[in-house]
Amino acid sequence: MHPYRSHTCGDLRLSDEGQTIRLSGWVHRVRDHGGVLFIDLRDHYGVTQCVVDPDSDAFGLAESVRSEWCIRIDGNVKKRTDETINPELPTGEVEIFIREMEILGSAKELPLPVFGDLEYPEEVRLKYRFLDLRREKLHANMMLRSDVIRDLRDRMWSIGFNEFQTPIITASSPEGARDFLVPSRLHPGKFYALPQAPQQFKQLLMVSGFDKYFQIAPCFRDEDPRADRSPTDFYQLDMEMSFVTQQDVFDTIEPVLAGCFEKFGGGRPVNRNWPQIAYKDSALWYGTDKPDLRNPIKMQIVSEHFAGSGFAIFANLLEQPGTQIRAIPAPKGGSRKFCDRMNKFAQGEGLPGMGYIFWRKAEDGSMEAAGPLAKNVGPERTEAIRAQLGLEVGDAAFFLGGKPKQFEAVAAKARVIIGEELGHTDKERFEFAWIVDFPIYEKDEETGEIDFEHNPFSMPQGGLEALDGDPLDVKGWQYDLSCNGNELVSGAIRNHKPEIMYKAFEIAGYPAEEVDKRFGGMVNAFQYGAPPHGGCAAGIDRIVMLLANEANIREVMLFPMNQKAEDLMMDAPSEATAAQLRDLHLRLNLPEE
Repeated sequence: MHPYRSHTCGDLRLSDEGQTIRLSGWVHRVRDHGGVLFIDLRDHYGVTQCVVDPDSDAFGLAESVRSEWCIRIDGNVKKRTDETINPELPTGEVEIFIREMEILGSAKELPLPVFGDLEYPEEVRLKYRFLDLRREKLHANMMLRSDVIRDLRDRMWSIGFNEFQTPIITASSPEGARDFLVPSRLHPGKFYALPQAPQQFKQLLMVSGFDKYFQIAPCFRDEDPRADRSPTDFYQLDMEMSFVTQQDVFDTIEPVLAGCFEKFGGGRPVNRNWPQIAYKDSALWYGTDKPDLRNPIKMQIVSEHFAGSGFAIFANLLEQPGTQIRAIPAPKGGSRKFCDRMNKFAQGEGLPGMGYIFWRKAEDGSMEAAGPLAKNVGPERTEAIRAQLGLEVGDAAFFLGGKPKQFEAVAAKARVIIGEELGHTDKERFEFAWIVDFPIYEKDEETGEIDFEHNPFSMPQGGLEALDGDPLDVKGWQYDLSCNGNELVSGAIRNHKPEIMYKAFEIAGYPAEEVDKRFGGMVNAFQYGAPPHGGCAAGIDRIVMLLANEANIREVMLFPMNQKAEDLMMDAPSEATAAQLRDLHLRLNLPEE
């Protein structure tokens, strides 16, 4: 017999009754039933109930074991009595009568429980992540992650993509975040960078003629942490294709992701008709470029109803250029209590408040508008607002005004809260949408300078001629994929022509010499017959987070950092030794405490 096991803890069934077997695993829990010990033994594959009584030679040793000790047992498979069968376990019809036992690894007192799914402080969970990963839910999340990655990889291979690995140590490349720099020992004073994404390399692969590339790529960005973002590293399904249009990219990646979500989404419906929403419309309707379409609420511009009205705050605001008033419809939100709660929410977000109108039945049976705004603008305007928004008795509308970029983020949050609290958001499905027609440039309101608003490597719609007009009107062949309020995919048709690239960067204040210095490898390659190409990258961590129905990305990562970008388990970052600094020709200049 094998020294550790003849079966796993998920193998044994009623058909194995009478066999002599060997199992190894962790003690999930111990129960003492009047001198008879029941040990639930757990390994990666499942749980098997083991029994030992005073007649067994192993009883004395079994009395000493505790939760999470690693043990080996030899015993006989027995059928459970009908009343003790556990239908929740695949092994629930049998139990093992223990004849022999060996302690493979004892355990100290546990800093956090493994049995059960109790809430525990995150700092403790991250410090003892190896124990945290033994817990059933987290263990299942990691297996889901493994299955999802294999599924995505298989799907990409099946549609003709080839998998390539791009460098991890490379040159710094601006991708919208800070680089992690790596000092060079052989080249004093110079630094490599960990790649924020394989962006330039995958474009160079297209110039090299490989046509269809993909990779499950590690990416490194020195970012501020959020619930849906790691502060250090993450993985993405990275892909690139030659001789394609934007629609070709959509048609390629849609069935890959939809199939994966259908397979691992636990039966939750997946919309297969993914709408394409212009960036400006997404900002208007949802206040964000990653809308949650499970919530049907759309915001609308209602400026005309407040211009010259008796509500001076909005009327005066609209006299300033670039301002507007938007309404957030709130079907079934027509109570003063709910309206006051939303007004308080806006104040918590740093705004003076959020105006509202709600419609109720008057004493004579007719409909009337109520709330401070209704009194100020009068019945004719409130009726026009109601008609535009399609609201009825028992409904409400909330209003925000100013320059859109100043209030859109709050409006987006308010829309989410209204949808969830009033029961409009269906949590049990996946809704995807492409966000397209991103502007390439933006203007700094204080300096008036033009800079890139989005990916500088995107091909402008209209090519070189589009760059001769107003930069703020230039849109790029750039796109994001949103799912349930999360950005899952970002990509673009690339700017592969040097003359267009130089012009695009010149508008943003980057002379040709700067472009050559920062992107010399790619610009040089584009002068040797670069094909039109494009692609995208899908965030693996966020995909698994959605499939596992988790709100925090750390619940689907094996060994994540904490909110301060610290690895509490491995004690990183740590101080370098004097010898290491000498080798790298570095001297520290630490900030004063």
